[in-house]
Amino acid sequence: FDPMSSQPEGAGAARPAGLGRRLAAMLYDALLLLALLMIATAVFLSFTGGEAVRWSTSPALFLLHKVVSLAIIVAFYGVFWTRQGHTLGMASWRLRVQRTDGSRLGWGDTVRRLSAAVLSWLPAGLGWLWCLFDREHRTWHDALSRTRVIVVPKSRGTKTTVR
Repeated sequence: FDPMSSQPEGAGAARPAGLGRRLAAMLYDALLLLALLMIATAVFLSFTGGEAVRWSTSPALFLLHKVVSLAIIVAFYGVFWTRQGHTLGMASWRLRVQRTDGSRLGWGDTVRRLSAAVLSWLPAGLGWLWCLFDREHRTWHDALSRTRVIVVPKSRGTKTTVR
């Protein structure tokens, strides 16, 4: 565990995201991801006659289903994080994930961050709760993957008027 004690240069204006925003964005993204996983599972169900995909029924199909599900999860986050720096849920809460130097994540960063996020959940979510005590609001997976989640400032030039 290598805690990063300093913010990157030029990041003074970037405010670290708190736990509430992170969890809210994660809930939004979980709904989108769940829909994608349900579609993929529906495709697999067509090969089992509507029965659950089980190891005892077809080990090969079961393993393929797990691999495809994992690929969907990595692709979901990877496409958003490497291209835009945020998922749809993160954009709704004005959050962006970036490397500690302020640059956009690559695919390797994405895999490291997702793997480390699993470790953050394992001890009853302690790795996520850590951001409540960390001076820079980092979770374990932020520190382990050398990334951070920041709050994107509101645009001053655009106002939305409801009519």
